[in-house]
Amino acid sequence: MIKKIIRIIRKIIFSCLILYGYNMIMSSMNMMIPINVITVGSISIIGIPALFALISILYFIY
Repeated sequence: MIKKIIRIIRKIIFSCLILYGYNMIMSSMNMMIPINVITVGSISIIGIPALFALISILYFIY
């Protein structure tokens, strides 16, 4: 039980770090993805493909 909780917390932290790193790199082009429950949750559940999906949604909408 504790291992599952630790794994979930690790995924959430990793997702936040991925989004923060992406935002730091792309801030000069003004293509930042907000760090909120929906974006962190989707990246935590799906993984890196969710980040690519969020980037493509951001690119096509804006």
